[in-house]
Amino acid sequence: MWRWWIIVIIVCIGWTIVGHTAAAQSGGGMTLYLPLVSKAPPLPPADEAGRRLQVAPGFAIRIFAENLPQRPRFMAFGPDGWLYVSLMNSGQIARLPDRNSDGRADTIEIVASDLNLPHGLEWRDGWLYVAEGDRIERLRDGDGNGSLETRELITDNIPAPVGHSSRTLHFGPDGKLYVSAGSSCNYCVEDDPRRAAILRFNPDGSIPGDNPFATDLDPRRRPVWAWGLRNSVDFLWTPGGELWADHNGSDGLGDDLPPEEIVIPVQGGAWHGWPYCYTPGVGVVSGPEVQDTRIALPAGQTCDQAVPARFTAPAHSAPLGMTLGEGTLFPPAYRQSLYVAYHGSWNTTAGNIRDCKVERILLNEVGQPIAAEPFVTGFRAPGKPCGDAATYGRPADVIFGPEGAMYISDDKGLRIYRVVPVP
Repeated sequence: MWRWWIIVIIVCIGWTIVGHTAAAQSGGGMTLYLPLVSKAPPLPPADEAGRRLQVAPGFAIRIFAENLPQRPRFMAFGPDGWLYVSLMNSGQIARLPDRNSDGRADTIEIVASDLNLPHGLEWRDGWLYVAEGDRIERLRDGDGNGSLETRELITDNIPAPVGHSSRTLHFGPDGKLYVSAGSSCNYCVEDDPRRAAILRFNPDGSIPGDNPFATDLDPRRRPVWAWGLRNSVDFLWTPGGELWADHNGSDGLGDDLPPEEIVIPVQGGAWHGWPYCYTPGVGVVSGPEVQDTRIALPAGQTCDQAVPARFTAPAHSAPLGMTLGEGTLFPPAYRQSLYVAYHGSWNTTAGNIRDCKVERILLNEVGQPIAAEPFVTGFRAPGKPCGDAATYGRPADVIFGPEGAMYISDDKGLRIYRVVPVP
């Protein structure tokens, strides 16, 4: 008799779940929230990275790919679900498939070559857009052989790779193509308006009519969207539609100045300080920028006119790739965060070494930065700067994959790491 009652109970529960699910999908009735049973993300056995690197409690890190043929920089997941990474110094793009879904790349496949310092990557409508040192191209597999052999030039209205040579691109929520280009110098007045700037194009490389200088007599000025950004290696849009960029400050003012600007609310048609001014203080900051006294302000210009950063880090931290934690498989507390790859210092004095790490910037309920804490550390040798030969790795980019895991590129150790939550 007891067996019959168990069967009845199971059937009733099953029909209740089905009924409530159907009601929720149809938009009517009550939504029943039930615990979900899902397969844990794959975690390969402990490896060198898992033993050496320290990650926040509740997470584990493993090597996803290693022995890359050149320095891996920026990453993007393709429509095929595989990870693509730029190998900047060799002019190549690599694909890192994980076809057996075990949390490690099966192989390293070079899918594009003969590019000029490829750095930023983004997929759009089946094309891989690549930011190179002096141009933007898009690539795709036209014949189905797995290589991205079809290439089209989008624009070469990009400054030549002098000084800061990395170029990063992202499509904005307005459908426009944004490109960051760093300065040619430590601090100077640039003669090319496209340097130390974020540029803005239509997807076909033409100039949007609402750009600040769309009709300027100098064609180099026409794509300029925002300027005074010495080296914004990465940028993104918040769920609220704000454009945030990071910014590497200049050298020559000692170990502590100027602070690295981690969250800059980029404004179209506005100046953001460099080379004359910078945001003072470390952490949450407010108030105007202050002058870098090594270079005189133009007549009539003041630091009050510059757009200041909202959050900063110690000088020489070298922020590179950045991403938001929204929509991942990370615990809810870790989703409301900005993650930044810090390349770390190479020229600070012994007592002021800046760590190479992935930093977590905590955001408040309205999405603004309020504090910072390390998320992945252990890349450098004790007492040694990140530029030292003994350094294990230096993070360059950080993104989330379609399954919700975090991926970190390491352009010193020639590896890609994968971070997943664990019980």
